[in-house]
Order: sequence, then C-alpha cells, then structure tokens
Amino acid sequence: MLFITTDCQAICRFNYYTIVGIIIENLRITMRNTFITLPLIIISFLLTACSASKEARTNKKTIDGNWQLQNVVTEGIMGKVKVQLFNEADLSCFAGSTWKFNDRNSLGTYSVTKNTNECGAVVRDIRWSIYETKNEPGLLQFKRLNDKLKEMDDGDGFRFTIVQLDKNTMQLKSAITFENRPAAVIYNFTRN
Repeated sequence: MLFITTDCQAICRFNYYTIVGIIIENLRITMRNTFITLPLIIISFLLTACSASKEARTNKKTIDGNWQLQNVVTEGIMGKVKVQLFNEADLSCFAGSTWKFNDRNSLGTYSVTKNTNECGAVVRDIRWSIYETKNEPGLLQFKRLNDKLKEMDDGDGFRFTIVQLDKNTMQLKSAITFENRPAAVIYNFTRN
C-alpha cells in the first residue's frame, strides 16, 4: 500500500506540474496574442468612432478653398437692424469679405476690408470643421483664433446650417432670436 501511495503521489505530482506547465504556456501564448490584438482592436475602434461620415468629408472638400461672402441677409426681422457678427462688426461690414478654408489642417481666415466709417479692417484666423447629428443637415462650425492660433471667446464658436453647397456657391444659415421671435442670418458665398 505504501508503494501505491508513493506512485500516486509521484504521478499526481507529475500531472500537477504538467498541468501547471501547460496552463502557463497557454497563458504566455494568450498574453502574447492579447498584446497584439488588444491594441489593434482599440485602434480600429478609435478610427471608426472618430472618423467623419462620407457626407462630412465631401462637404469639407467642397468648402476647401477661397470664397467671397456676397451678402448677408436676415430672415424674420422687419426693417433695418444692426446685428454684430462673430463679435467683430456689423453684418453689413461682412458683405464682400473674403474667406479661406483649408481642409487639410482645418484652419482658415476671414478678412473684412474697411469700407465705411463703421467698418474697420479685420483679418481673423479660424479653426473650422463639419459637425453632424443624426437625421439633421450638416453644420459648418468655427472658432475664432488669436494671432498665436489659440481659441478666443472662452472656447465658444459659431455654427451654421449648410443650406446649399456646390463647387461654386455656398449658403449658410444661423438661427437667432430677435425680439423674442425666431429669426435667421443667411450668408451667401461664391467661390473666388
């Protein structure tokens, strides 16, 4: 009986070490695969989560380039009104302004020329992008930047509904409230 117990202990000890060895080897293989696959899974998730839709990419490529703001009109506001745009100047000052959009780095500028006593010259850098929400039209959004390309206005920006966009014309619309009623400012651009 002692002989059987000793053999059993030896066999059990052998099986224990063999099983532990197999488990450790499988863990090494699994960990090696995990170190390879886990980063790939994370990277692919981030790429799909952060990528813009095809429509947003198309809009961004179409907007890329030089534009002139032909006119700025109001909708839902009767009579002549003074509306300051982008914390810069009256809306009438922006008629004829030039806008540059670069889709590669999402930077751009707008330039207002001095055209009356009320309109001083302004050149402003901006950072722009296309914002999307489900089942809604695309929005062009931008933030004003200072001369060091840092955000102004405490990080606040401006959003416009893209009403119409093709290779030669662009119409943007921003909803506002005027005298407690809904109104809008409409921007009509042509490509330079």
